[in-house]
Amino acid sequence: MAKGSFSIGDEVAITATIRKRVTDDRVSVSIPSYGQPHSIIDRTLQAIKGQHIELVGDVTHVDEGKVTVKLGNPVTVNANTVRLVTRYVPPKRKTPLVDKATRARLPP
Repeated sequence: MAKGSFSIGDEVAITATIRKRVTDDRVSVSIPSYGQPHSIIDRTLQAIKGQHIELVGDVTHVDEGKVTVKLGNPVTVNANTVRLVTRYVPPKRKTPLVDKATRARLPP
């Protein structure tokens, strides 16, 4: 995706590769353009080494070609490794913020 196509609050997906099983319920994954180890919970016990898995999270920061995604812990990756799932739409107000003006009567 092009730079600037993500905004804060968007839900995005990152395709990661499973490296190894750490414990019975955790696997270590390799995230493209992220140089740190990352592990996720996987209780299915069916994940194998080399399998691709999609991690979904919300964008918390956007900066010149880099996007920070909250996947439990914040993960900063290149914007071209991230796929947009849903755009953030702010909630709509049902009632106005200010009450309607009323005609005030002055005492005679």
